Amino acid sequence: MGVSGLGWAITIILIACLMLFDYAFQVRKTHVPTLREAAIWSTTYIGIAVLFGVGVAVVFSPHMAVEYFAGYLSNEALSVDNLFVFLVIISSFGVPRVAQQKVLLFGIAFALIARTVFIILGGALINNFNSVFYLFGVGLLVMAGKLAKPAETEDHNADNMVIRLANRFLHTSTEYNGDALFVVEDGRRVMTPLLLVMIAVGGTDLLFAFDSVPAMFGLTQNIYLVFAATAFSLLGLRQLYFLIDNLLDRLVYLTYGLAVILGFIGVKLILEALHGNNLPFINHGRPVPVVELSITVSLLVIVAVLLITTLVSLFSPRGRRQNAVTRARRHALEYLTSAQDPVQQAKAYAELLQAEREISALSTKSSKKNTQDEELATLLQRAHEAHRQAD
Repeated sequence: MGVSGLGWAITIILIACLMLFDYAFQVRKTHVPTLREAAIWSTTYIGIAVLFGVGVAVVFSPHMAVEYFAGYLSNEALSVDNLFVFLVIISSFGVPRVAQQKVLLFGIAFALIARTVFIILGGALINNFNSVFYLFGVGLLVMAGKLAKPAETEDHNADNMVIRLANRFLHTSTEYNGDALFVVEDGRRVMTPLLLVMIAVGGTDLLFAFDSVPAMFGLTQNIYLVFAATAFSLLGLRQLYFLIDNLLDRLVYLTYGLAVILGFIGVKLILEALHGNNLPFINHGRPVPVVELSITVSLLVIVAVLLITTLVSLFSPRGRRQNAVTRARRHALEYLTSAQDPVQQAKAYAELLQAEREISALSTKSSKKNTQDEELATLLQRAHEAHRQAD
C-alpha cells in the first residue's frame, strides 16, 4: 500500500521536529543527563514510536503495523549494537561526560541521513531488479557469520580507517573544552578532539548502514515503513545510551542474537527471491515453489531471540566481568582527563576502585584468562600513580 505525499511530509516534519527539540532543549544546554532524565526521555521516545505504529494500524492496516514493529525492533537491536562502538570510541578518546551528548546527537543525525540515502538506493534497486534480494540475502548471511565469530574476535575496535585518516589530516588541540568544537590556542583557533570523535562516529555509522538497511528490506519492501522504523529507532538512541551505558557490556550475547536475526532475515530474503525468481540459470528463469515466511513469524522470531539473548546476557558471569573491565577502563580515562574538575575526578576514582574490586572477585571464579590485559593494567597503573601524586 502506497503512502501519499502528505503522509510522507507529516512523518518527515514530525521526525525533524523531534530532532530539533532534542537539540534545543537537551543537548544545546551543556549538562550530564541524570539517570531519571534518561529514563523519562527514553520512555517518551519509545512511546512515540509505539504510538506511531498504532497510527499505522489505524490509518493503513494491521499488516503494515506488524511490518513496522518488526522493522523497528530489529533496527533498535542493531542500533544498540551501534552503541557498543560509540562507547568504545568515546572511551578511547576520553570524551568528557558533559560533551558526550553532542557526539551522540551528531552520530544519530548522521546515521539517519546515511541510512536514508541507502534506503532510497535500496528501494530503487528492488523496484528495478527483483534479483537484488539474492544479493541482500547473501550479504546478510555473511554479516551474520561475522557476528557469530568466537568471542576472542568479536571485540569492537575504535582504531578503524576513518579514525586513522582523520588523525593524519586533521590537527586538533590536545585538550577538550567542555562540548566546544573549537578553542583558541596561542592566538589561533583550532579544533578540539571532539570534532575528531564526531568524524569517527560518523564513519562507523556508514558501516552499520550496510547491514541495517538490507535487514529492513528483508522485513518489508514498503520504503515508507523502512524509513519510519529506522528513524524512530534512532531517535531515542542518545537517551538510551545514558540509561544503559553501564549495562551495555553486560549484553555479551546480543551479538549472537543479532547474528541469528540477520541470518533469519537473509534466509527470508533468499526465499522471497526464489519465489519471484527470474534469473535464467535458476529453475530456467521460473519462480521456485518454496516456503514463505510471514511477517508475523518474523516478528515473533525477532522478539524471542532478543528476549533470550538479553536475559542470558544479564545473568551471565562473563557479562558481569566484561562490564567491570569496561567501567574500570572508562573511569581510569575519566580520572586522567578530568584534572580541571576535582569533584568529577574524585567520583571517577571511587568508581574505578569499585570496578577493580569487581574484576578481582570475578576473576577468581573464572578459569579463563584474566581480562586485565597489559593495556588495561598500564592504564590503571597510570591512574593510581596520578592519584598518589595528587595526594
